[in-house]
Amino acid sequence: MTDVEGLVIYKQFLDLIYYTENILLKYPKSERFALANEIKTATYQGMRTIIVAQKTYNKQRRLEILNNLDVELKMIKVLVRVSHKKKYISNGNYAAWSKKITDNANLLGGWINSCLKQ
Repeated sequence: MTDVEGLVIYKQFLDLIYYTENILLKYPKSERFALANEIKTATYQGMRTIIVAQKTYNKQRRLEILNNLDVELKMIKVLVRVSHKKKYISNGNYAAWSKKITDNANLLGGWINSCLKQ
């Protein structure tokens, strides 16, 4: 296995984190310690999960970890949808953010499939 920084999903997820951080600055102060914090926590937890999965050599354990990452991504998607519904983000921001999440989910699906084929 390569170093974690060599993984495409690591780079894409890092891009998601940067985007998330920039968007969360637009949230109203009343939501900075609630919804915005929840999104930030889920995003960083997702990156932590990628690192743990890459460092795990047991196939079954890695699949469990990758499934946890899938849950994190789905949770981020829900939180972003709530943000859009509450009009904290524009339609354009929602579309771009959703695409980044979907791109990461697709990469994750490929990683899970490659683990299943081993």
